[in-house]
Amino acid sequence: MYSLSTLGPARTLLALLFLATPTLATPAVAADDTDAPRGAAVTVLKAAKSCFDDIVEVSGTIMARDETAVRPERQGLKVAEIMAEAGDIVTAGQLLARLNLPEGGTVSVQAPVAGTIAASSAVIGAMASGKGEALFSIIARNEFDLVGLVPTQSIGKLKVGQTAQVKIIGAGDVTGRIRRIGPTVVPDVQLGQVFIGIDGVRRLLVNSSGRALIKTNVGQTCNIAVPLTAVLYGPGGTVVQLVRRGRVETNSVEVGLMSGGRVEITKGLQEGDVVVARAGALLREGDPVRAETAAAEVK
Repeated sequence: MYSLSTLGPARTLLALLFLATPTLATPAVAADDTDAPRGAAVTVLKAAKSCFDDIVEVSGTIMARDETAVRPERQGLKVAEIMAEAGDIVTAGQLLARLNLPEGGTVSVQAPVAGTIAASSAVIGAMASGKGEALFSIIARNEFDLVGLVPTQSIGKLKVGQTAQVKIIGAGDVTGRIRRIGPTVVPDVQLGQVFIGIDGVRRLLVNSSGRALIKTNVGQTCNIAVPLTAVLYGPGGTVVQLVRRGRVETNSVEVGLMSGGRVEITKGLQEGDVVVARAGALLREGDPVRAETAAAEVK
């Protein structure tokens, strides 16, 4: 090795510059890409056990339980005066119309029962008859039924007198009781008819839609439960999407009872399985995802 004194002036200057130059650090090797988060972020939760009441759902329409037709007792009368119209609430004995007799004088038409006038054909000057179309049709005592259809496998769980929680469009939540169960079923769709009497005297719209939930006496079942949003229904059956080792897996499942936005899984899941909270067709088997635990229960 040469000393600086043995080098020429130019070489000495280059050597000093070389020694004074700091050594550049070698760039750090990037972290393994496989350790970095990949794929879309999905909200997940752990499948857990839950207990369900056995509830039968009935969907149908509101119908008048009993309609009373109001007609004159004899022929050849003419409508002279009208005191009530469709939609009016009337009391028993209330005057509805006056009719002219052929021989002169008038006769009164009164409501035979209290209720709401559902329809009226009365027109001043028109003929009124004891046969044919009624002058007035009254929903007797303002009593209504929810008339709905139930799958045949659920009819055996229902009994006359069971209470029901009924939600009617435009009227809100009301209570009712099973009044009658039809003796036959519709053969093509295997649905039976159920009549649920609405409790209390209230004014409802005939033919409006309603839905009743009836808690049966079968009792509770306890099983794995997931949000309804975690279940996908398709031609291939019912499935739930899981996340295992950072990738999507699809499990076929069998569902049972439903309540409060959750569904019972009777087969296909284990307690603790990591489930995609909101399953979707955009996620496919094997897709890489980043699992993010749900902060609250998914509704």
